[in-house]
Amino acid sequence: MKSSILSTAAVALSLTATVSSLPSPQNQDGQWDASQWGDGSSGSGGGGGGGGGQDGSWGASSTTDWTNTWATATSTGGYAASTAVEAATSTSTSSSTSTVACNNSPDLCSRQYSKVTHMGAHDAAFLRDSSTDNSVAGNQYYNATAALNAGIRLLSLQVHNSNGTLQLCHTTCSLLDAGTLEDFLVKIKYWMDENPNEVVTLLIVNSGDEDVAAFGAVYESSNISSYGYTPATAGASNTWPTLQTMINEGTKLVTFIATITYSTTYPYLLNEWDYVFETAYEVTSLTGLNCTVDRPSGVSDASSAISSGYLPLMNHFIYQSITSSIEVPNVEIIDTTNSPDTGTIGSLGHHAATCNSEWGTTPVFALVDFYSEGPAINTADNLNGISPEGRSESSSATSDASSGLSPAGAKTGALVAFLAAAVLIC
Repeated sequence: MKSSILSTAAVALSLTATVSSLPSPQNQDGQWDASQWGDGSSGSGGGGGGGGGQDGSWGASSTTDWTNTWATATSTGGYAASTAVEAATSTSTSSSTSTVACNNSPDLCSRQYSKVTHMGAHDAAFLRDSSTDNSVAGNQYYNATAALNAGIRLLSLQVHNSNGTLQLCHTTCSLLDAGTLEDFLVKIKYWMDENPNEVVTLLIVNSGDEDVAAFGAVYESSNISSYGYTPATAGASNTWPTLQTMINEGTKLVTFIATITYSTTYPYLLNEWDYVFETAYEVTSLTGLNCTVDRPSGVSDASSAISSGYLPLMNHFIYQSITSSIEVPNVEIIDTTNSPDTGTIGSLGHHAATCNSEWGTTPVFALVDFYSEGPAINTADNLNGISPEGRSESSSATSDASSGLSPAGAKTGALVAFLAAAVLIC
């Protein structure tokens, strides 16, 4: 969600629980059944704890008691590959002698980090489930460790300063508070400990313009700094290592922050705009998705930027306007938005194929809302030219777009209308 939000809007959103009536992917009380607990084995590298409920709600002391929250459903589906995507995958797929999967496939182990498409969960900590009373501000149905179990390898976060603490908040902490950044990082660190053959990327929006030292302190206190990758060359470069090299060296966490000033004290915390360019992110229609560089302001031509070593990030999510100043994730068209079909305008597959054609390369990063729908990971598999191995299947909390029903059971259309009325009355 973007823009300034009145406190009355936050109150209106908090009332969405009164309209929700059907079961969510969790139990109705927000807890996971004992029958759903895992044995600690998931992800390409084996092992892996997940967790139900909102990310950031568990303390570090409870790491040994976390339950696995595997998302279960079919991840198969057709893909009408475009000529552009077929060409990209046929030329970029490298053979590997590894028999252990790296980021979903042994074929990716010997591939450069910059030659892999990393599918990402946009605003990964902000959930639309029973833990948030099915808030329409939520961007995902399942939490970050469930996303990692399902093959997602990029997590985007929004961080604010709340009384001196770096907090995961959606626009404002009164609207949707997902806990502290430190607690979130502790859980990601635990997952990475249990899945040693995986490279994970974090993209953090520094909403409060905090100093890099504030982030560095949290990375160190959570112990995730030990995994931090420091590029050999500062700034955009074509010399990224292979996934296997990063794994072997134990530097398998890449962190981009928008925006920070680089510090040699925390060399693994990278200013996003020195390495990455993004497409437009404030899109309200399927036809509005494009491949034009939107940020940073100093980069105007995608092809030239890619030649210089910039990593292209394709934002692929649609907002729904409630009022002139408030927008929420549009779940009612998510089946189209996250579809791998390359022939449907506005679909994930079509957007990726278009960018591949315009850029001469596939996106390195793609961010989606409700990653479990589609499921979005299918498009990454197609772009990478792989048959996935060793992961739990992406969830398909299937939505009924025509009726506005989300997997959490909230009638989205009614909630949006309710929120708009509440804001306008105020």
